[in-house]
Amino acid sequence: MRIALINGSPKVKNSSSSILLEDLKGYLGKNVEIVNVELHSPVITKEDIEELMKTDAWVFSCPLYVDGIPGHLLSCLIQLEESCVKNSKKHIYGIVNCGFYEGIQAKIALKILQNWCLKTGYIWSGGIGVGGGGGLAMISNMKPGQGPKAAIDRAIEKLALSILKNDITENQYVSIAFPRFLYKMAAQLGWRQMIKANGGKAKDLGKKLD
Repeated sequence: MRIALINGSPKVKNSSSSILLEDLKGYLGKNVEIVNVELHSPVITKEDIEELMKTDAWVFSCPLYVDGIPGHLLSCLIQLEESCVKNSKKHIYGIVNCGFYEGIQAKIALKILQNWCLKTGYIWSGGIGVGGGGGLAMISNMKPGQGPKAAIDRAIEKLALSILKNDITENQYVSIAFPRFLYKMAAQLGWRQMIKANGGKAKDLGKKLD
């Protein structure tokens, strides 16, 4: 079985999308062949398309952008739709992470992937909406199934079992196991550090542009 893990984050390095795919890879085991496809720009190469067509299942992983998928990934989906031979047996899965605390915020983005499958003839087979994606980089080294990422790991393990069986599963929505108010505080601190690092001040966020 050949499975394509498709990183649809605009970030080339250290993205939550790549962390989640690495976690999934660990649950898929060693008896499958993994094909890694990196989609960080609005154009998908001919080589990537050809490689994708040789796989049995695709797993898209991307961040939530304005309640949907990133624009560059949408562009790649359109190109795939126009270039690929339709295959009613190919299973498509999705993992959408968001900076919001609640994983349910990714519901519409997963629906976009599902609707794309309806148009292309592929089989939408389920996905995960992951809340608290902004904190995954800080806890990525924790052992699977432990700590604040335990619920996310369980959802990923369940998705992996479905992929290995070519099953269709319901969408799951999970959040990082970390108090909401502490997650919000950490996010606010992160924004302030980024603003300061770029020569600005926190109050600059409230400025109105003429």
